[in-house]
Amino acid sequence: MLTLYRPGDGRLHRMPAGPKTLLLLVVTLGVLLLPTAWWTAGAATAISVTAYAVAGLGDGRCGMRELGRQLFAVRWVIVLTVAGQLFFLGPELAVANTARVTASLVLAGLLVLTTRVSDLLNAFERGLRPLRSIGVDSTRAALLLTVTLGTVPVLARLAGEVRDAQRARGARASLRTFVVPFLVVSLKHADQLGDALAARGT
Repeated sequence: MLTLYRPGDGRLHRMPAGPKTLLLLVVTLGVLLLPTAWWTAGAATAISVTAYAVAGLGDGRCGMRELGRQLFAVRWVIVLTVAGQLFFLGPELAVANTARVTASLVLAGLLVLTTRVSDLLNAFERGLRPLRSIGVDSTRAALLLTVTLGTVPVLARLAGEVRDAQRARGARASLRTFVVPFLVVSLKHADQLGDALAARGT
């Protein structure tokens, strides 16, 4: 399975997966519950910047270099969200909602960047174990949550690799020439993920 984990010894790297997940979940929920106003964009930005700055990612820029990478990775999500919201809801709602969505994505990215997949899977499985009494398969549910959490950044990375390959060949940038190879590598990743799940017996 493709992993986004980057080794390090920062604050978030040293935190156990369970408490770290709860902490980032609380912060993300706080961002999502911000009121819809112009200042929401500033608040969501400040929360994201602070989270990356105190995470101790060791990128030489107090986490800002990695935050920039994460924002670049989800740039099309941002563009599409802004465009759709502007068309249907107007500028203030578009800015506030896009800021909340973007902050949520980069905070989720912070979790997978600082936590091994195996640690996340074990933490989710332990947390969901009490639900077995009502028929929930905690192992499968934990695996689903782990895979889902990494899906957006993984697809963003694949999209970046496709564009880099096209630039290296001198191909002209266009949506049509991008979509087909991106679908191919995405389906290949899905096949590899399916093989990995089959190997686990899931």
